[in-house]
Amino acid sequence: MFLTPTMYVLEKALDTATLRQRTIAHNIANVNTPGFKRYQVSFEDQLSRALGLEPGLPLYRTNPYHLPPSGLELTPQVSRDTSTTMRQDGNNVDIDREMVDLAQNSLNFNVAVQQLNTRLAMLRYVINEGRR
Repeated sequence: MFLTPTMYVLEKALDTATLRQRTIAHNIANVNTPGFKRYQVSFEDQLSRALGLEPGLPLYRTNPYHLPPSGLELTPQVSRDTSTTMRQDGNNVDIDREMVDLAQNSLNFNVAVQQLNTRLAMLRYVINEGRR
């Protein structure tokens, strides 16, 4: 009853923000480690595919609020960026980029929490029959 598509996406967004926070902290902690390659979390592409926002074969939905039946599990993926090098010692962590990513992740987390709180407040309002 409570696991609507919106609630599912918000849950996964919060899980992703938590994982991204740990990943960014790990990158920052290893900013001076020779040969360290930064890690990154990808989730938004999967979410776009699941919501049918990417071009491709359109799926038929009986209700516009339903997630398309893609069978795609929304799980954030951690990958290692080995394509770049920032310094002579092979490390590719850019502290400025990590700090921007950290601030953006914090904003994304706060938006997801605010949306979740709004959904739960509506549910609480209905349960209490309009009484506070």
